[in-house]
Amino acid sequence: MNDATHSQGRIFPLSVVIVVLTVIWYAGAVYLNSGQLIDRYNKRSVQWDITQLAADAWSMKRPVLPAPHQVVRELKKTVLDQKVTSKRSLIYHAGVTLSSALLGFVLGTVLGIGLAIGIVYVTTLDRSLMPWIIASQTVPILALAPMIIVVLGSVGITGLFPKSVISMYLCFFPVVVGMVKGLRSPEPMLLDQMHTYYASRAQVFFRLRLPSSIPFLFASLKVAIALSIVGAIVAELPTGGQGGLGARLLTGSYYGQTTMIWAALITASVVSATLVSIVALGERTMLRRLDGGQVARS
Repeated sequence: MNDATHSQGRIFPLSVVIVVLTVIWYAGAVYLNSGQLIDRYNKRSVQWDITQLAADAWSMKRPVLPAPHQVVRELKKTVLDQKVTSKRSLIYHAGVTLSSALLGFVLGTVLGIGLAIGIVYVTTLDRSLMPWIIASQTVPILALAPMIIVVLGSVGITGLFPKSVISMYLCFFPVVVGMVKGLRSPEPMLLDQMHTYYASRAQVFFRLRLPSSIPFLFASLKVAIALSIVGAIVAELPTGGQGGLGARLLTGSYYGQTTMIWAALITASVVSATLVSIVALGERTMLRRLDGGQVARS
């Protein structure tokens, strides 16, 4: 099977799913918006049929569920028709969210890898620290985010860092779990062979454990990079009207602008999908280099 056939085999099912979801979305918009419309029809003694109900449901100014074309129109207005530097531009708000998300992702990755190495090599940390790491994820992030913002703000730390701390909180856990599993993935026979060669702990780590952990690490990074966007958006909610996709969600909620909410959600999804794709590209590049290095050594 060539690449073109393989691409067509992936595009067709995806297209079918998109079409089905779009149809369900339009039908859901009619169903959820019909309550308000029928009450309006009854008060005004308007004779209506399903065609008129659908047309009105798909053109409401404040719908319960906006139709897809309404969201597309909102995206055009806030992405294409606005300058990037404008605070009405979703690109501007996406950039604000992305900056704190990436910083949190970097901090969470460094923290996760460091904790994983300590857990693998120090038995005391394995027994004492790992249960607390797991327990930390049972705390709802919506309850934790305002506390972090307030506490850090009380000591004069504001702006980007408090939001990145919340992203870091969500990011480090999958990195720890994946990295611990990856560092422990080499077979005992390979570890015994390294000890037979009188390899030091550093040599075992860099030549066996670390290369073996790369697939596990990148699988965790894909999850972590998506969670970093979630953490950044949640962190922006307590800040009120400041910049970021979270602020757009909050503004849309205050004023009942559901199209604004959906446009911000779709923008966040596109940003997350793009970041995951970038991490996946890095994974393929890294694995090719590792495979090439192994072939060269053999």
